[in-house]
Amino acid sequence: MSGRLKKRKHGAGGVKLDMAAMLDMAFQLLTFFILTFRPAPIEGEVLLRLPTAMPVTPGPEKPGGDPLISKADVGLETLTISAFAKPNGSLGQLSIGDTTVGGVAGLDRRLNEVLSDRVASFKQVVIQVDERLAYDGLMQVVDVCTRQKMASGEPLTKLSFVEMR
Repeated sequence: MSGRLKKRKHGAGGVKLDMAAMLDMAFQLLTFFILTFRPAPIEGEVLLRLPTAMPVTPGPEKPGGDPLISKADVGLETLTISAFAKPNGSLGQLSIGDTTVGGVAGLDRRLNEVLSDRVASFKQVVIQVDERLAYDGLMQVVDVCTRQKMASGEPLTKLSFVEMR
């Protein structure tokens, strides 16, 4: 017997790895983590600190007669727009304060006059909406309001809604 060990020669192909088994394991791990993932409760919650729904005005307004409008906050001047609906739900009469302005074009002209006056200096606009008013009618009023500029040249950004009773 000879003390020599025979060396085996490997072929030029090298070692082959079975990729199918590795892919199976990767997908099993991925499936496991997806199915067992439970986010912390705080990740699913969004806490919004919104102002109260009560509008702020210097005094009661006649057209809507909403009792919430009469509660005023100190130092915040509010312009109230009332949007009334026709029996079919479309946009009817509009008024600013206790002055009737007619339709959307009249509202646009009157708002431009009122908001460009430096003496009036309104800080926000509250739209009193008839409960029967359709959404597209409300959006017409909102579009008119968002196109307006304040006396300082800034766009009107504070806009609130209140449902009329």
